[in-house]
Amino acid sequence: MALTAIGLASLGQAAADEFDDALAALRAVGGEGQGNAAAGQALQRLAKGGADTLPRLLASMDGANPFAANYLRGAVEVIVGNTLAKGGLLPVVELGEFLLNKSHDTRSRALAFELIRRVDAEAAGQLVPGLLGDSSVDLRREAVARLLSQAEARAKASNKPAAVLLYRQALDAARDLDQIQAVAVALRDLGREVNLTRHFGFLVDWQLAGPFHNKDRAGFAVAFAPENNAALSASYDGLNGKVTWQPYSTPDEYGMVDFNEPYGDLKEVTGYAQTEFVSATDRPAQLRLGCKNAWKIWLNGELVFGRDEYHRGMRIDQYQLPVQLKKGGNTILVKACQNEQVEDWTVQWQFQLRVCDATGTAIHSATKKNPEVAAK
Repeated sequence: MALTAIGLASLGQAAADEFDDALAALRAVGGEGQGNAAAGQALQRLAKGGADTLPRLLASMDGANPFAANYLRGAVEVIVGNTLAKGGLLPVVELGEFLLNKSHDTRSRALAFELIRRVDAEAAGQLVPGLLGDSSVDLRREAVARLLSQAEARAKASNKPAAVLLYRQALDAARDLDQIQAVAVALRDLGREVNLTRHFGFLVDWQLAGPFHNKDRAGFAVAFAPENNAALSASYDGLNGKVTWQPYSTPDEYGMVDFNEPYGDLKEVTGYAQTEFVSATDRPAQLRLGCKNAWKIWLNGELVFGRDEYHRGMRIDQYQLPVQLKKGGNTILVKACQNEQVEDWTVQWQFQLRVCDATGTAIHSATKKNPEVAAK
């Protein structure tokens, strides 16, 4: 893509191909220091550009890996700082057009909004209502925050119906945990019911099998029998004798599946959980997991991902795993290993899992109750 004449002018004697080479160097940077030296030099060259190069730099963040995106953001920040320090102007119109073009990466669009707000808070404020359903969670957050403020004002003015409706609209759009919890508290204070389990799309109906061993943390690598035959009619040789699948439904609002409930507070053990998710169509999706134990996940018999790590903390959407759902039933199998530690903060042997799209919007199974899952 060639630079505009204005862009070339702002770069002084730098040619279009030099600009392109610098962008390529930044986008080539990777983990473990890969390409850092070349990227550092490229950053210095790009940072000499004028404000008119900002949309091009933002566009270069599309599809960039996190390391490259950080370098590109750095170039943007240096140019913005230099421009404003000299009393110059940012191209607000072009930045706004970039923001409104949803084909661009959500990170770069959020950065464009930040730049607009930095120099024209009124213009940024006018854009906020249109961001309520945006694919960028950061941009969506701005619109939800405004709704929460409006709802709170209505509640303080004793206009309960208006407050409830605004809070409901905010809940429908919110994707960040703190905002969702704030809405839930407010609605419940107003006497309304809130189903956070459904809002997030947590899977609550499972079949559990266990315990199996995890002596010396070896269980993570062992392919216990459920990994090869997950038929609900199967029985296996477990830690203390024969093991079969047992139904389990969690009442936890955040979908916590707790192996300690059926099996007790065991240590050095492995457990399995499986469920069936019915998708209305073939579609991309994400499995979003929270777990502080070592874990693996399979979808339709194919390993999605695993992490051999224990008690490093847990939060909603801790791991976001892209998958492809098939139309009809999809078997999800989770393996969770508990280690030997006995401190109070290591008791948990549990996980929470939900299915959603890339924005965090829940995708619900076509059935409320999970039928028996046939072996795939």
